[in-house]
Amino acid sequence: MTGPGPMPAREPDIAFAAEIPHASRLWPEYHESYYGTFVRDPDGNNVEAVCHQP
Repeated sequence: MTGPGPMPAREPDIAFAAEIPHASRLWPEYHESYYGTFVRDPDGNNVEAVCHQP
């Protein structure tokens, strides 16, 4: 059985009906190439997506 295939690229709030408390951006206070976004899912959990590549 195969799945529906890859999801198209979209903003996290559209893909998961979540709130975005902090916009995607560099967070140099963590380190110089820390790029991340935070979303709050429908259950209220704070979820972070991050990239560490320069």
